[in-house]
Amino acid sequence: MRNTVKAIISLLITLMLVTGCSRVGLAYRHLDVIIPWSLSDYLDMNTTQKDWLNERLKEHLNWHCTTQIPEYVAWLDRLQQMVQNHQVNQQGLSARTAEAKQAIATLSQEITPSAVQLLKQLDDKQVNEMQDAFAKDLRKHEAEFVDQPLNDQISERAERMEKRMNPWIGKLNPEQKARVQQWSASLGEQNRLWIDNRAHWQAQLLATVKQRKASDFDAKIAKLLQDRETFWTPEYRQAYDRTEQAAISLLVDLVAESSPDQQQKLIAKIADTRKDFTDLSCLKAAKSPD
Repeated sequence: MRNTVKAIISLLITLMLVTGCSRVGLAYRHLDVIIPWSLSDYLDMNTTQKDWLNERLKEHLNWHCTTQIPEYVAWLDRLQQMVQNHQVNQQGLSARTAEAKQAIATLSQEITPSAVQLLKQLDDKQVNEMQDAFAKDLRKHEAEFVDQPLNDQISERAERMEKRMNPWIGKLNPEQKARVQQWSASLGEQNRLWIDNRAHWQAQLLATVKQRKASDFDAKIAKLLQDRETFWTPEYRQAYDRTEQAAISLLVDLVAESSPDQQQKLIAKIADTRKDFTDLSCLKAAKSPD
């Protein structure tokens, strides 16, 4: 059950990244530290907590499969139509990105009550484990993304984007590679801004969890999960829109510079991904007559 949920979430992240909004993907990953089915990656839960969580997981999965996956399929259909009609442009990808953001908001709202209840159940030892895990998480990301010269960060960011695109349109041609390099260079110190923002958000969450007996705890956690932008650092907030638009522009240009074979590969990949969704057993069960 848990693996199925994680697979769905991972696939949705990939889909949103392909629309051109890498910031949407990173914002979505912020949820990985508070989505109920991921909390056990950060601390040891007792039997009572695990049993409670398993029941909640069943409810969330049923909701997700019956109400959200059909929306993802429709979203893929719109994306595929854009490609087939040679209408992959700034306006269209911006619309797909807005839809992806709404998917994030809907998921955040759905899981908030479970996250609140689970966080309330934590004891001091578990909160300390969470704090240690967050610190480890930050050290890992800093080592991977910012503890090297800026030129290396730019090169590695470009390499990650190329690897992300390869399964969808195949090997990039020289013009596309140059465009990816240009995009990466334009982001400058974005890695540091993201890490600092992640650390700031995690600190806010930890401070709130340490006051989990407070009367306003539920409201504070809901705001942290559903209105994350209000907790962004000023630097990250200033860079967000610019970074989002840069990513969308990159995808528009990569598709514009794509060969007929690359376009066919993209269409086929979208179709395969759509099939991954429609083949999910939970979706088939939901559609089956009583």
